[in-house]
Amino acid sequence: MSIISPKNLLKKILKGQKEQKTEEHHNPLGKVATNSDAEAKGWHLYLNTRMLICIFLGFTSGLPLFVLVNLLQAWLRSEHVDIKTIGLFALIHFPYTWKFLWAPLMDRFAINFVGWQPGRRRSWMLLTQLLVMATIAMLGLVSPRYAIWNVAALAVALAFFSASQDVVLDAYRRERLAEHEQGLGAAIYVNAYKVAGLIPGSLSLILADHLPWSTVFIITAVFMLPGIVTTLFINEPTIPGTRPRTLQQAVLLPWREFLTRDGWLGALLILAFIFFYKLGDVMAASLATSFFLDLGFSKTEIGTVAKLVGFWASIAGGLVGGVTLVKLGTARGLWIFGLAQMLSIFGFAWLCKQSPTPIALAFVIGAETFTVGLGTTAFIAYLAQTTDPRYTATQFALFTSLAAIPRTLATASTGYLVDHMGWFNFFLLCAMLALPGMLLLLKIAPWKSLKA
Repeated sequence: MSIISPKNLLKKILKGQKEQKTEEHHNPLGKVATNSDAEAKGWHLYLNTRMLICIFLGFTSGLPLFVLVNLLQAWLRSEHVDIKTIGLFALIHFPYTWKFLWAPLMDRFAINFVGWQPGRRRSWMLLTQLLVMATIAMLGLVSPRYAIWNVAALAVALAFFSASQDVVLDAYRRERLAEHEQGLGAAIYVNAYKVAGLIPGSLSLILADHLPWSTVFIITAVFMLPGIVTTLFINEPTIPGTRPRTLQQAVLLPWREFLTRDGWLGALLILAFIFFYKLGDVMAASLATSFFLDLGFSKTEIGTVAKLVGFWASIAGGLVGGVTLVKLGTARGLWIFGLAQMLSIFGFAWLCKQSPTPIALAFVIGAETFTVGLGTTAFIAYLAQTTDPRYTATQFALFTSLAAIPRTLATASTGYLVDHMGWFNFFLLCAMLALPGMLLLLKIAPWKSLKA
């Protein structure tokens, strides 16, 4: 009997662990039994520290985006900036689409503060959160009337810091949650993200009627503190495998792993699925307000129903989707929620043929936002489980950037389509555009291969 040296024995063990991790990762939607699966029972599946962390980090992620979308626009308009200039401010959102370009830096490096080494994820989280808070506060110190370029520069900086924060928060959530928690964690994160919109979209606007804008922006910035405090007290996630040792590895290895995982065809199928899965509902909702106005609904009716029914239906959809995914699994969630998401689009077409009553409006908005909440939860869980834990920041940033492209296409093309087709045919087209994403599930997650 040959004797194996300790060095060779260690190599065999590491090789076996690597093969096991590779096998599990190549089946990201399958259910792999883990210790945390066995320990998580009853209410612990839904109420635990990890979910509480998702609430605070989701809120922190959403706040700067809604500052750019809602508060900035209201500030510029109240300061009598012309509408054309305000329209050009839409260009400041480009960092959200290109964030995967600098994501490798966050996979490779960790920032060490004086006397404190928080780890790779937490160090980037703290840095980006502090920069976001400082930039929001600084916005109110410049004048849109006399220094519009300074405002634009600060807005671009805020978008960059916010997009960078999203990269590391997505990576942290992916690495901190167990596989069976990804759906529920994503739902809680997204819902907290939406709730954050109430600060710059409601509270800050109300305060602006009574306080100087400089004070309003400082108060808004203070709402970043819960996320900062959370970052200071949470633990750094344990990451399997070896992280990139050089910047070159951080750039190349995530792409190499993704492209060689199931070959070029498998990679293209995943990218196509990410692009198409939510294309139909994104296009249908992109001009919803204009559609409701054309039907004869008043601004008050639209605003009231959208705020009351739409907001809470979206929250409910996310929570129901997250809880259901814990038992259902991400793969079956993609099928069931994707079908519901597609069918809800027909509600817009149905509304074209109905009398414009508030009840009909509430039904359509409620059904659409609820099912989109379901679909978004399954979709984000899928994105998380498709990443390799060693390169989470880069791959997750790539996937979410690709998923954001349909929003840009929808904004650019839907007006022309409605002008040529009319509303009814346009919504039928949107429903049909949801089919490619559903058909790709035959390859991404075949229903007959799913285990109960």
